[in-house]
Amino acid sequence: QVQLVESGGGLVQTGGSLRLSCATPGETFSPFLMGWFRQPPGKEREFVGRIHWSSGTTYYPDSMKGRFTISRDNTKNTLYLQINGLKPEDTAIYYCAARTTPISAKYDYWGQGTQVTVSS
Repeated sequence: QVQLVESGGGLVQTGGSLRLSCATPGETFSPFLMGWFRQPPGKEREFVGRIHWSSGTTYYPDSMKGRFTISRDNTKNTLYLQINGLKPEDTAIYYCAARTTPISAKYDYWGQGTQVTVSS
């Protein structure tokens, strides 16, 4: 069982920035893809974007292009999500997840989430 641990969330003002991290403590982990998701209060989970772990190629849905940047440090087995120009509607619990194979579209492992709250 792979453990994913998010960190970096908090309370920020509108217009601020945050960098979220997702680590796999004690693991040497090489997933196929890793993704970021978020769940705003009272709403369904949203897909923020993903990164192909070996190549570093990223993908974002149109709704997330521009202010969100996903990166990874293979040497540290750590995934990052940089969020700039934060807006109150970015308030959500942010989750990282890992897909271990290209065969299934299912994300196999999930972190516990980190809360991001943006004040207006």
